[in-house]
Amino acid sequence: MRNFSFVVLTFLFAHLILCATTTHAQTPTTLGRIERLDPALDARIGEDTKIEVLASGFTWCEGPVWVSDAAEGYLLFSDIPRNSIFRWTASRGVELYMHPSGYTGISYYGLEPGSNGLAVDSEGRLVACEHGDRRVSLLTRGGGKLTLADRFEGRRLNSPNDLVFGEGGVLYFTDPPYGLPERASDPRRELDFCGIYRLDADGKLNLLTKQLARPNGIGLSPDEKTLYVAQSDPAAPVWMAFPINEDKSLGEGKLLLDAKSFMAEFPGLPDGLDVAKDGTIYGSGPGAIYVIQPDGKLIGRIITEGRVSNCTLSDDEKTLYITADDKVCRVRLK
Repeated sequence: MRNFSFVVLTFLFAHLILCATTTHAQTPTTLGRIERLDPALDARIGEDTKIEVLASGFTWCEGPVWVSDAAEGYLLFSDIPRNSIFRWTASRGVELYMHPSGYTGISYYGLEPGSNGLAVDSEGRLVACEHGDRRVSLLTRGGGKLTLADRFEGRRLNSPNDLVFGEGGVLYFTDPPYGLPERASDPRRELDFCGIYRLDADGKLNLLTKQLARPNGIGLSPDEKTLYVAQSDPAAPVWMAFPINEDKSLGEGKLLLDAKSFMAEFPGLPDGLDVAKDGTIYGSGPGAIYVIQPDGKLIGRIITEGRVSNCTLSDDEKTLYITADDKVCRVRLK
């Protein structure tokens, strides 16, 4: 009876989430501004470009990914506290896509139990970093889930955060403690470090580095010779570049850009990121998306003035979608 009651409550909660957040397509409002720090930004973002708010009213949205299909395509993104994934389309607005998304237990599991980073594999299947279930999962065609990684050397991962696919199905992901109810001091924690990992196509999990205290967003250069990682550590809020060796191990990380000075302007830390085909890095950070060249030069900021968690490019790279606290936004690109 107890389990049945939990199932009923879960169903009702999911229904309430859907009713509270489903919206019809409407004309987006705008916020913030584009800051141009170098003429190179003009080749990517037009002079009259606005930051459009597509939807709002979420708790903390994260992990956006654009999914192409035969129709119009759609954006998936996580609302971590609500343990849900939502879908946005231009024709229908926001709809509930999955609940639960990152925690399937039957007891309270902190403030951030849901999925975080999302990606799509070469077969079009959704892959997710799950906080509460402490794993990287794959959603099968039939709707069931497979666990891709949940342990390193027999010990449970902290709470996988963000991920990116490379050639041949190789998957890179970060594993900070943010999804644990008590974070770094949680008694359920089994690893005494926060790792950056590579999951090979054969299922082997490789620890690449422990260098960063709080690894978060992750992305690959177009030639897959560099791994970019954002660190959301207030003591060292940085974007790092790690050379990828021939054997796919990592060389010593180098500083790409330090966000310390920007923290005095706006709230937030370096978080999720995406990398364009020309090598431009779009990284969420204090109050903005930071547009960074591969050499570390900051050429502009897409400023929302509030906390910004992540971003993703559409397949044609004509649109940048942004998750910014309780909002989902977009910026049209050239």
